[in-house]
Amino acid sequence: MDFDQLLTFAEVAKQGSFSRAGQKVFRSQPAVSAQIRQLEEEYGERLFDRAGKAVRLTPAGEVLLEYAHRLLTLRGESLRAVADQRKTPRGTLAIGANEATCLYVLPDAFARYHELYPKVRISVYRNFSHKLLQKIDEGAIDLGIVTLPANTPSLEVKPIFRDRLMLMVSSQHPLAKRSSVRVAEVAEYPLIFPKTGYTRQVLDKLFRPYRSRVQVSMELASVGMIKRFVAANLGLSLISASYANEEVRSGEARLIPLQGVELWRELGLVYRRDRTLPRAAIAFVQLMAERQAAARAAAR
Repeated sequence: MDFDQLLTFAEVAKQGSFSRAGQKVFRSQPAVSAQIRQLEEEYGERLFDRAGKAVRLTPAGEVLLEYAHRLLTLRGESLRAVADQRKTPRGTLAIGANEATCLYVLPDAFARYHELYPKVRISVYRNFSHKLLQKIDEGAIDLGIVTLPANTPSLEVKPIFRDRLMLMVSSQHPLAKRSSVRVAEVAEYPLIFPKTGYTRQVLDKLFRPYRSRVQVSMELASVGMIKRFVAANLGLSLISASYANEEVRSGEARLIPLQGVELWRELGLVYRRDRTLPRAAIAFVQLMAERQAAARAAAR
């Protein structure tokens, strides 16, 4: 048994197909079949049941898959640990964040990081916060940026970003000239909600007292889409203020505070307490801590 065989085995289990797995690991289907056959001979058990083109793990295969994931994770950690013996961070920064964070929070940070550590390759896994926490727990990524609070005892949490949630309206909207707006007034207009996530939870709670007359005209999957439709005057939405800077500067939209309501969205950098971070990840944690300290000093 070698790591190459385990990698192929894990990919076949994931894809449910020898041919698709072969495409992922850049091997022919016969080569993939040969590797699986060698594993089955070594373990003395059939690892997959084959029914036509469908491939499914046997009970023995399910047991081996758990160990394969752990062995492959340990191999990756060992490679990073050896690379970390060098003074300058190298290798890969494996980090996860949701789409909005990737678009509106991380570009400047990544640009500075790349300037400081050009030999590090940045690998970004994009998904929702609960999926990021799962990937960190599995060891698939080193760091995650998630919406706080993240109450998981096994995680170290470092706040890195705080932004006020404000009402975003088209510059053509009747509310655009207001300096502030009551939630009850907002409820009289068509609203654009994100499908899921923290802001959706905030909106559902905020408008619960007015649900009998609230009109949700659209549910959209991304902040970018929400901004474009709000700017086109198709509805109102609540958004992290810094995410709409471009539309406000161009005059397409306005951000208005809600009367008597102050809502904030906070992001934190998270990683496992019990796992040694590679030097590339430690350097990013330090960079974000410095940026957070600078932002606090500027706000005073």
